[in-house]
Amino acid sequence: MSDSMQVMELVRFGDPESAFAARELPRPAPGPGQVLVRVMATSVNPLDLQTRRGDYRDQVALPAVIGNDVSGVVVETGPGADGFRPGDEVWYLAPIFAGQGTYAQFHVVDEALVARKPAGLSHIEAAGLALVGMTVWEALVERAKVQVGERVLVHGGAGGVGSVAIQLAGALGAEVVTTARARDHEFVTGLGADSAIDFSAGDYVPQCRALGGMDVVLDTVGGDTLSRSPEVLADRGRVVSIVDIPEPQNLLAAWGVNATYHFLFVSPSRAKLEALGRLVDQGKLHPVVGAVLPLADIAQARGAAIWSPSTAGSSLRTHRSGPWPRS
Repeated sequence: MSDSMQVMELVRFGDPESAFAARELPRPAPGPGQVLVRVMATSVNPLDLQTRRGDYRDQVALPAVIGNDVSGVVVETGPGADGFRPGDEVWYLAPIFAGQGTYAQFHVVDEALVARKPAGLSHIEAAGLALVGMTVWEALVERAKVQVGERVLVHGGAGGVGSVAIQLAGALGAEVVTTARARDHEFVTGLGADSAIDFSAGDYVPQCRALGGMDVVLDTVGGDTLSRSPEVLADRGRVVSIVDIPEPQNLLAAWGVNATYHFLFVSPSRAKLEALGRLVDQGKLHPVVGAVLPLADIAQARGAAIWSPSTAGSSLRTHRSGPWPRS
């Protein structure tokens, strides 16, 4: 095995066409409690697009290898890392803004964050589910605590996070309502949404009210979703937002419905991965692969794209899970 590896390095913030450069760097070695993984697939999430744009420049020193999702194969273990052996297929979410990212042929990670890849998923599918799946799990299970029979509104159901949220909410026994353009209604209902509202054709609020109060609202789109959520919430409803919105919003109406708001930035967790893997094994959850691109065209990646080396490790490609964002 070579002592070097190929990476796509972020060399400047801003214009995607000039942001990345192909580089060769030393292959990392696992330390105590760590594993070295050959990266078979990784993703480009909105977080990565924001990082490339420069939104987190205070936390990213250039040049930097970014990226967080991995599905791959263990090739070496460090002292005390006894849970995996070389050849094991694994998946995980790397710590965000901490150490080398995953746009590389190899990646080192603490063993405690790693789970065995579900046998029913390819590497590309697994990498497409790690970050978005854990985000949705934390939003609906850990924060909103969705119960059987509750009504959940998923904003942006045709997106990478939304498409997983529809499936997970359904698996939890909820009635699922989602917003999506009319052209995506067949797609989102195919994922399990009970009702789909075309947000581009008019105000979604009256249509939501006609269906009844929403026990949970998952905000994946931003805008004025936070301030308008009380208009659709049932009493003691919960709102979970994964969007960082710098503009202040008026939440006074939230008092009238005893609303609870959660603001979520996902954290890596083996337990979440294992829970998602069980749903995959049960046939209740599956990522949707929508496109494949060469890594050289990473600037074209939108939403949650993914790259993976070929078996020879010499070429790189990207894909995304779910339809391309259209909102």
